[in-house]
Amino acid sequence: MIVDAGPLIALFNPLDRYHARCVDFLRDCEASLTTTWPVLTEAMHLLRFSVDAQLRLLSWIDRGGLSVAELDGTSLGAAMVLIDKYRDRPMDLADASVVLLAVQSGCREVASIDSDFDIYRLPDGGWLNNMLRDNSH
Repeated sequence: MIVDAGPLIALFNPLDRYHARCVDFLRDCEASLTTTWPVLTEAMHLLRFSVDAQLRLLSWIDRGGLSVAELDGTSLGAAMVLIDKYRDRPMDLADASVVLLAVQSGCREVASIDSDFDIYRLPDGGWLNNMLRDNSH
């Protein structure tokens, strides 16, 4: 399953309104979890209020809680196309990287608190299945 920044931020910020939901979800999740460098960078930036929270996130990754995938060499151009296509949202690099990882890996399950993943489509017209939203496709 591909993890977006929102659940990572919520997981390591006990004051986040999605904290308990994300803790429960990840506790029960049996899928292997992966993310991208842009998502990790966004999460670290939004956890900047607490070096301890940032270090807990990195430690969890280091212990194998989450892998960080490398995107292939065509990803920058593909991200630009997606960001342009969804400019009305707007789509950021982290979200584009989640869509690109889904395309490259074939994984269609994503964990996000972001409703934009209900809008984004894959090149084949398919949807990502947002496992943290009640109205997943």
